[in-house]
Amino acid sequence: MAFPIPDHLPRQLDVSSSILSKIDSATLQSLNSSVASSCRAELDESIRLTKARIHDRIRADSSSFQRQLSSAKSLQDRLGTLSGQVEALSIALSDSKSGLVPVLLKALEAHQLLAQESLNADVLSDSLSKFSECRAQLEALQKLVDTGDLPQAVVAGRALSSLLIAVPGPLKDASVTSEMQSRLRVLSNRTEELLSNAYTQSVVVNASEVIIMPFVLMPQLLKPLPLSSVLSSISPASLASHLSTLRRDILTHYIEFSFDQPTSLTVSNVKDASGSLVHVLSRFPSPPNTTDNISPLANISTTLDFLHKQLFPTLPPTHRQSFPRSLSKPISTAILARLLIPCLPSQLEALPTFLKLANKAVDLEDKYIVGMLDATSDREIKAWVNNVCAHYERRRRSCILDSTRKLIIQSTSSEPTFYAHLSLSQETPDQVAHTPSDEGDAWGLDDDGQSFKTGSSSSAVEPEVEDVWGFDDDLEEEITEKGQLAGPAEVKEDPEEAWGWNDEEPVPEEPAQEDNPWDDPWGDEPTPAEATPAMRPTTVPSQRPSANSAPATQNIIGSKQLLVTNGRPTNTTNDPSRHPLKSRPITEPYLVSTLAKSIVRAVDDALREGKGLASSGIFPYSPTSTTMPGTLIMQSGALVLDLYRAVYPVVAAARLARPGDVMKFANDCFWFAEEVGRFVTYERGMLVVKDKLEECRGVLQVLADSWYQDGIDRQRTALRDILANAKGFTDTSDQDRYDDCEMAISRVVREIRSVANTWKPILPKSKYYTAVGAIVEVSLQRILEDILAIPDIPEVESHKLSELCRILAALEGLFVEDSSESSFVVSYVPSWLKFSYLSELLEASMADLTYLFEQGALVDFEVNELVKLVRALFADTPLRTKTLDKIMGRYPMR
Repeated sequence: MAFPIPDHLPRQLDVSSSILSKIDSATLQSLNSSVASSCRAELDESIRLTKARIHDRIRADSSSFQRQLSSAKSLQDRLGTLSGQVEALSIALSDSKSGLVPVLLKALEAHQLLAQESLNADVLSDSLSKFSECRAQLEALQKLVDTGDLPQAVVAGRALSSLLIAVPGPLKDASVTSEMQSRLRVLSNRTEELLSNAYTQSVVVNASEVIIMPFVLMPQLLKPLPLSSVLSSISPASLASHLSTLRRDILTHYIEFSFDQPTSLTVSNVKDASGSLVHVLSRFPSPPNTTDNISPLANISTTLDFLHKQLFPTLPPTHRQSFPRSLSKPISTAILARLLIPCLPSQLEALPTFLKLANKAVDLEDKYIVGMLDATSDREIKAWVNNVCAHYERRRRSCILDSTRKLIIQSTSSEPTFYAHLSLSQETPDQVAHTPSDEGDAWGLDDDGQSFKTGSSSSAVEPEVEDVWGFDDDLEEEITEKGQLAGPAEVKEDPEEAWGWNDEEPVPEEPAQEDNPWDDPWGDEPTPAEATPAMRPTTVPSQRPSANSAPATQNIIGSKQLLVTNGRPTNTTNDPSRHPLKSRPITEPYLVSTLAKSIVRAVDDALREGKGLASSGIFPYSPTSTTMPGTLIMQSGALVLDLYRAVYPVVAAARLARPGDVMKFANDCFWFAEEVGRFVTYERGMLVVKDKLEECRGVLQVLADSWYQDGIDRQRTALRDILANAKGFTDTSDQDRYDDCEMAISRVVREIRSVANTWKPILPKSKYYTAVGAIVEVSLQRILEDILAIPDIPEVESHKLSELCRILAALEGLFVEDSSESSFVVSYVPSWLKFSYLSELLEASMADLTYLFEQGALVDFEVNELVKLVRALFADTPLRTKTLDKIMGRYPMR
């Protein structure tokens, strides 16, 4: 096949291709003999021309042609000679009989066979030699095991194991080697079993005794085996297991058991049936109540002495230090956890005996744990004993707080009470004139920020001067001697005893069902002899001017002898000059739970105990201690109060939802603050304790104020919700709407009276009137806002609204102490006069309103309130316009 010419090269057609193309282009009709003849002739001509060109070329360079021809013939001759020599060499090498390669291969095969036979002989010889050695060692091992020479058997077994590991390669997989290894394994296990039996015979630990045999006699062995050789021959894993069991049994039966049960230990040396010496540590139960706390330490000493003399020297070198060291930590822990910590007393009287025990434990640690078991011990017992003062105080603190917690939880079911007294000692006349309390000061806050505190509070138990803590041991006896108002352990909450009034018995929880919902619940007149001296506010009569005319109103104001000064009414009937000033102690009783007395007693006891501990000198100075003795116990007094603040509101949450109990809790916190203040005053000790008590005092004062305010706020919210049912007091001309409004105001009156009756025997007078005045004030303000917000009040509705406002006038009786005196409601209800005038203005004429405005009687009303009220009550007339211009044009004359 001709090499194809690339398409990019010029293609030259030869003669044959041209002839073939011509034949190919001829058809069947045109292809005839003439065409074939012409093609043949053309081909012959082309051949002739080619030959002519060749001959011409040779003739042109004849010398070169002859030279190349002779060279070709020479090459051909040499090629023939080389081919003959190669063929002769091939016959010499490859001939099957005389050829070099076959002969060499046969010689090499014979040499290989001889080398393999020699190697096989050497391996067989070595294997037989090793096998013979292993067999002899195995037989020796078997003999040692059979005769009971177990230590030598262990040595022989280890040697045989080394031989089997080092056997030649051909023997490693041999069946004889496997059989020997199996027999070695059996003998090793038997040896280990016999050694374990020997150990269990020589070292026996049970609940009654510890037996240690220095020598053990094995069967078929005339000479007994030493315990040390037995322990040295046991495998490491088995020895570790035995020693772990031994440590557990010793700790369980002879260390820990000594702390749990009365026990005595004895050491004896006896001989067994074979005449071998046996060392025995025996344990015997002691009779109950015949041992003291030191006996467990003696038992530990006896046990360790026995082990140190009879067991520790027989241990192998690898365990001679590690095994005793493993006993040191459990023994130290047992002494602390089972002896020192449980025996730590909770009374100061038992401390000297306990300190002797602690010193004994430290001596034992020095002699045995450090000197015998572990020289690198941390000396946990000594570190604990050095800090025993802090441990004792923590124990006492835990006991004090736990007893306080139980006291708080148990007392929530029923709490007896007593009356403490709020001291108001000052220069006062028989009747002290008070200015009405400011609306923003519903608590009666002093300038220094004190909320609940009006004076100094003293309980029914008055402290003597010699009692630096403010308490005597027998509080009940001192109550009787001083003759103050205080109940026994359980005092009935009687308002007659608390206030000296012959009032009706209040119902703290349920509102009283009364025929007239706005009657005064304190209807009985108190006698002067029963009245308790208290700070009494100014008696200001309420003003209800008639709606007839200005002169009539003027007569009413004059008949009440009321002057308006600085926009506030004052009473001129009580002349201070008629009551000369005199100094006398004034107190106000308030109810406090006996739980509070118990808590304060616990605080006092903690402070006393801490000071007693600090002055006793029982605990010597310790360089590792960071606090002085007694500090933690004294600080637990403040923690008692913190625990009370945290626990009581939780366990008494259901009770604190009631109005009376809220105020009782506020009283308790206030009394706590006063008593803690006395503690701070008499505290001459550590500054940290005094600072903590001062902090508790502030927190308790805030807590008292918060719960007192919270009790008032709850009632304010309840009253606002009731008045919300009146829906703004609109459309009262409709009888149904009037009935709804009347029911809402009646409910408000009942609720205020019920709460007042509940608070009356609980709070001191000053706080009682402040609290009741606050809830009355919020009711009046809500009604004032609703009525003043009505855009149009027809005449019928104005009369209805006036009637509704007069219902609340019954609340004035809550602020009357003596029927012969006037009410002091305006001192605690700032909006009372404003509300009273509103009820009159609803039915007043334009002339009455103008007169009251000009006289300054309407000073409590804002100008825009008066404008809205005038526009709502009166029609648009020139007179109303003139009145509005007068109101908006100037403020009333003062």
